[in-house]
Amino acid sequence: MKISEQWLRQWVNPNNTSEQLAEQLTMVGLEIDDRYAVARAFSGVVVGEVISVEPHPDADKLRVTQVNIGDAEPVQIVCGAPNVTVGMKAPVATVGAVLPSDDNSNGKAGFKIKKSKLRGVASNGMLCGASEIDLVDDIDGLLELPADAPIGTDIRDYLGLDNQILDVSITPNRGDCFSVRGIAREISVINDLPMNTPTIADNIAMTDNAASPAVKVSATKACPRYLLQSISNIDRSIETPKWMQDALVQSGLRAHNFLVDVTNYVLLELGQPLHAFDADTIVGDIVVRLAQPEESITLLNEQTVTLTGDELVIADDKGALALAGIMGGQRSSVTDSTKNIVLESAFFNPLAIAARARRFGLHTDASQRFERGVDFELPKLALARACDLITSITGGQAGQIVTVENLEHLPVRDPITLPIAKVRDVIGIEIEPDVMVRILTQLGFVVEQQADTLLCKPPSYRFDMSIKEDLIEEIARIYGYDNIPSVLPHLQVSMDYDDTADLTHEMKLALVDNGYMEAISFSFSDAKLEALLDDEALGEVLALANPISSDLAVMRRTLLSSLLPCVQYNLNRQQPRVRFFETGLSFVGHSISELVQTPSIALVAVGDIWDEQAYQNRALDFYDLKHDIEQLLPAQIDSARVRYERSELSFLHPGQSAKLYIDDVYVGWLGQLHPNTAKQLDLPATWVAQLSLAPLLTLAREQHAITTPSKFPQVRRDIALLVDSEISLQTLESTIRAAAGEMLVDLWLFDVYQGDKVPAGQRSLAFALVWQDRTQTLSDEAVKTATDKVVKALVDTHAAQLRDS
Repeated sequence: MKISEQWLRQWVNPNNTSEQLAEQLTMVGLEIDDRYAVARAFSGVVVGEVISVEPHPDADKLRVTQVNIGDAEPVQIVCGAPNVTVGMKAPVATVGAVLPSDDNSNGKAGFKIKKSKLRGVASNGMLCGASEIDLVDDIDGLLELPADAPIGTDIRDYLGLDNQILDVSITPNRGDCFSVRGIAREISVINDLPMNTPTIADNIAMTDNAASPAVKVSATKACPRYLLQSISNIDRSIETPKWMQDALVQSGLRAHNFLVDVTNYVLLELGQPLHAFDADTIVGDIVVRLAQPEESITLLNEQTVTLTGDELVIADDKGALALAGIMGGQRSSVTDSTKNIVLESAFFNPLAIAARARRFGLHTDASQRFERGVDFELPKLALARACDLITSITGGQAGQIVTVENLEHLPVRDPITLPIAKVRDVIGIEIEPDVMVRILTQLGFVVEQQADTLLCKPPSYRFDMSIKEDLIEEIARIYGYDNIPSVLPHLQVSMDYDDTADLTHEMKLALVDNGYMEAISFSFSDAKLEALLDDEALGEVLALANPISSDLAVMRRTLLSSLLPCVQYNLNRQQPRVRFFETGLSFVGHSISELVQTPSIALVAVGDIWDEQAYQNRALDFYDLKHDIEQLLPAQIDSARVRYERSELSFLHPGQSAKLYIDDVYVGWLGQLHPNTAKQLDLPATWVAQLSLAPLLTLAREQHAITTPSKFPQVRRDIALLVDSEISLQTLESTIRAAAGEMLVDLWLFDVYQGDKVPAGQRSLAFALVWQDRTQTLSDEAVKTATDKVVKALVDTHAAQLRDS
């Protein structure tokens, strides 16, 4: 936003230079992108009055003029401007003047005026247009100055061309600074100075002759406050005052006509967008409503737009008059002949305006402010200011103000509790509570100091204040970051070593050794895929407020949501054998407030167990997956601590999946993706697993005692059993270990048989039992006793039958 320093200093005038002022604003968060004078450097140009104009004797397009520049004698200047007339006042570059040069990009003047002859006639200077003194003007010819311009005055002083323009970068959260008033408020607080607020008449004479139309607001949530006032019998022969034109032009706006210029002036001065309707074009009542689908409106820029139905419009009985908070319509636009207007000042909810302007390729000063949030207490003040300017300058008659409000939909400014000690903890220095109170009070907060806290109610124009950290930031930036001393932080170095990364890396290497490749993906997933992988145990899906794409719209509850699309991508590119793993967070919970982020490791496998080869290849099965999972467990872990149970997750195959427990602690699940789920994803048989990293890391950190190998020999005994087919191997092994005691040092299954020689519903299992006593050599009797004890436990517990052969 461009703002005139001269205009700013009318509100508050600190005793510092332009450079210091720019530095102050930058340090409080209002960065100055650029700072420059209204016009580049030049000299020797004064106000002159044309006394006479005669035709050039030898050129049809040239005129010989006599110009009064305040000297004893007028100067003769040959001029080719088509608008030169007797009595007009214009800038005059005297002999020796130095004007800006277009090819001089460094800002220094470079074109010198000398005495010359044009077609044989002496010319002692130059009458200047706007471009010659580095101003922008649409007029082809001389820059005509007001009739009261003092002759001989330096044009830089008269036009204020040395005035500095500040180009301020306003961050999205500081909509309150999109005005002279907002910037001046910051400067007054920084320098602890009062503001010189312009006097706004609050007793404007109102007449019933300028009756305002009735107002109906149906979209009360989008427009909770709407003010309207009619002004009639405006004298349009009166032009925009020079001081107002200068303020607008120097702030980057063009001067149009008086009525439009007034609304733009109040916009820049106070930050409240206004809109003037031609009262004679309004049919019936004013209605603030949502657009009707397919309704169209031709805007002031002559662009016709078709509305979708969620845009807020100002309408009358004939249709839409304006896109609320964005741009007015052409049908009710104010022209040079308009004498009766209806002036609108309203508060529009930022969410009702946001994105609508961009939808139609529009970017206006009004939408820029309304999208960020305009002070909801400002409409009445701004309307009074505009009405005062119009009636005092043109003599128009003001009608009664029509106000429609819905207070329950206006923003609420809840008090914020700020612990005084918290300020020190965050900023790092002691600031006296009195200083805090002064800063916040001058910023517009209502502050109540209690024992050890400040209770602060934000002003209506601060939409960005909601938590105590916001208040601390306000205190810090106004107190001055330069006033906060640089102190080296006090560091406590802990010699404790966090081995999480190293242990996780070892797990990754174990999977790489088994042919897996690591995938790195987003923590977001597709809502459709989450629906396929749904299960009550995973809880609710957390949707993102602003997803980066439609296929990354929710937080993943399992890492499969990220890995399965990788598998699809590779299968679609003729890669029949795919092995992926990933470490990362899964987001599980039965409600948003109970959401738990769990560091996990997941893997997925599709295809044959080995790469393509000529012999002995086969498809991956459950036991291959189980083997890969067990490679993640520390080698020294006792297999007796590992337990599997049937999994009931709905997206896994009910007969080909399991839950993994270690020491009765749930670690994760593994198995085949349910065929129905795989079919919907167009996947072949897919094996998947996911384990929590925390219990795996705990296992890896266990300290194992180093023992000397026993010098006494081991003894092996084999037993063959007939057992029910439904009894799991894990159950049988648990029974054997419980009955055997400490002398059993190893146990494994080495044969399984089901066939004609075994009764239906049973199977033959052969176990190897390895016995050893660390203190003595085992006798045959001791081994036989221990083995018989194991057999008895199997018979009693599982009705097993010992096979003799």
